[in-house]
Amino acid sequence: MPKKIPLRKCIGCQEMKDKRQMIRIVKNKEGEIFVDSTGKKNGRGAYICPNSDCLEKAIKNRGLEKSFKENIPSDVYETLREAFENINER
Repeated sequence: MPKKIPLRKCIGCQEMKDKRQMIRIVKNKEGEIFVDSTGKKNGRGAYICPNSDCLEKAIKNRGLEKSFKENIPSDVYETLREAFENINER
C-alpha cells in the first residue's frame, strides 16, 4: 500500500499541495506568529506556497486572519516577506 502524502491548503492560492513543499506559519500559545522552518513547532499552523504571488494573495484575501481568527499586524507580513526573500535566494 503506497504511503499517504499529507496535503495542506495554501492560504494564498487555495490549492491543496504536499505539506513538505510548503512554508508553515505558526501561532503559538503566547500569540507570537512566525515562520516555522522545521515544520514541527507547537501551535496552530497555516501553510503557504513558497512564492511571493501566494504571499501577496494571502495578504489581499486576509488568509492569515482567517486561519488564526484574529487581526494580523502588518509587521508580521513584513517579516514573512523577508523570510520569503531569503527562501527564494536559496
